[in-house]
Amino acid sequence: MLLAEDDRAIRNALERALTLEGYQVMAVADGVEALAQAHRNRPDVLVLDVMMPGIDGLQVCRVLRAEGDRTPVLMLTALVETADRIAGLDAGADDYVVKPFDVEEVFARLRALLRRTSPVGVGTTPAAEAPKPVPERFLDAAGIRMDPQARRAWRGPRELELTRTEFELLELLLRNAGIVLDHSTIYDRIWGYDFGPGSKNLAVYVGYLRRKLDEPGAPPLIHTVRGVGYVLRED
Repeated sequence: MLLAEDDRAIRNALERALTLEGYQVMAVADGVEALAQAHRNRPDVLVLDVMMPGIDGLQVCRVLRAEGDRTPVLMLTALVETADRIAGLDAGADDYVVKPFDVEEVFARLRALLRRTSPVGVGTTPAAEAPKPVPERFLDAAGIRMDPQARRAWRGPRELELTRTEFELLELLLRNAGIVLDHSTIYDRIWGYDFGPGSKNLAVYVGYLRRKLDEPGAPPLIHTVRGVGYVLRED
């Protein structure tokens, strides 16, 4: 793991906690060193503070994504406005934690990110012996077509540019088109952890996905069922 955080107290505390949790941590204090370490050591996951001197966490993420690096990125941010969080998603981040945070939430989000990106057979079957996945049919509902194996999706003729989390959220909604999914179910399936009713994480991702799906003059596809959750359907 690569941890980039300019606040020494937070950096040292997180490094100790993550090490005790079993992670091998490379801790740096700025974005320039974060990029250097990411290029040199190819970590399995990055934890980036948004506001760092010089090159901030958002720019680090943008550079890596522009290079084709799809390593999972968890952002740490003291910014609480939705627009600020969307900026992180625009930069290519997969998830975020708002300061001050509970370290157990950081652990849960990291486990979810790593679980979604772990290769088949890790810890049990050598990679060379891992069974080949069975080809899957296209998912097609509400005007959305998705190829889960190629991780591509379209609304009509327009291909959608989705982050990993956005893709998985859309896939879950597509597989359950017309069915209302409650917040707990979505949190469990996408993040592997229910962050509770006070979390805005899901609402931010749904809002961001809507921006990419919706078209002028076309009906919205993701509907909010107040007090319950979300459903994908074409009205």
